[in-house]
Amino acid sequence: MSRIRCLVRGIDLKSLLLCFVLIPLCIFGVYLHGQKITYFLRPLWDRPPKPFTEITHYYNENVTMETLCKLHGWGIREYPRRVFDAVLFSNEVDMLQIRWNELYPYVTQFVLLESNSTFTGIPKPLYFAINRDKFKFIEPRLTYGTIGGRFKKGENPFIEEAYQRVALDQLLRIAGIEEDDLLIMSDVDEIPSRHTVDLLRWCNDIPPVLHLRLRNYLYSFEYHVDDNSWRASIHRYKPGVTRYAHFRQTDLLLSDAGWHCSFCFREISDFIFKMKAYSHTDRVRFSHYLNPKRIQDIICEGTNLFDMLPEEYTFREMIGKLGAVPRSYSAVHLPAYLLQNAEKYKYLLPGNCMRGSG
Repeated sequence: MSRIRCLVRGIDLKSLLLCFVLIPLCIFGVYLHGQKITYFLRPLWDRPPKPFTEITHYYNENVTMETLCKLHGWGIREYPRRVFDAVLFSNEVDMLQIRWNELYPYVTQFVLLESNSTFTGIPKPLYFAINRDKFKFIEPRLTYGTIGGRFKKGENPFIEEAYQRVALDQLLRIAGIEEDDLLIMSDVDEIPSRHTVDLLRWCNDIPPVLHLRLRNYLYSFEYHVDDNSWRASIHRYKPGVTRYAHFRQTDLLLSDAGWHCSFCFREISDFIFKMKAYSHTDRVRFSHYLNPKRIQDIICEGTNLFDMLPEEYTFREMIGKLGAVPRSYSAVHLPAYLLQNAEKYKYLLPGNCMRGSG
């Protein structure tokens, strides 16, 4: 007993507090906010990518195409290139309608691949097939394909995504794409403006690959995040060389070339589906992230669905984007079909953050 008394007397109260209170609290704090800590420290462990060489984009509806090509340093063609718009489709029916109506005048062939699996291996209906009647206007120009998912649980979602993009390469060949045709590579919600596509199909000597700088929106066209969306690209197709991808493929970036509306869904159920289905599903760290009321509140606040800090490479840029995305009251220079059908797509316009339950 005397030994035990000596041992107890030798234990410092501060040490006990550290071992049994502070350390567990720190571990719990890291568990809850580890992702935020990592993102906040990103400027210390990660370097920004090489800057793009940005190309000035000239456009006015009253300027001739010959003049526009000349302003870009390009010549004018005798006839326009053919254009192929190729997408992987999940469940973005409304955004696909807006996209295809925007591009309809200048696209030769619409190419769409749909899987019965999400990138995360969850079975899903063939939503495009179910809603195909809504797209009768492009039916004569449509090449539609389906692919069976591999349903491998626990696999990196980007592997399934890459598998589907390889299948889209094959579908493009079935659609009849040929050398020097223009190929648009972008997600459904990354929409090039029609005048951008028209410019590139008419001008000679354009670069073989161009990334497109898109206006970046969140949840609707009310929340303008920035103008830094760049993954969409347009290619002069080269057989055996051009591969469908969604990463950086050139240093050239055409300014102000369209819109990217991320998580722009009509129903709360669509948000939940996307959060569980897309390649970054690891961001759903806690089950309450999928709570419908929480999602609705976040949409109306303009904050982050995944409770993440901004993905920036400098502390200045990160701090500048902290908090909610400021509301925009501008509906100028949005896709024409969206404004022509404003009542149908009211939820995408400023002042209409409430969503259906789905």
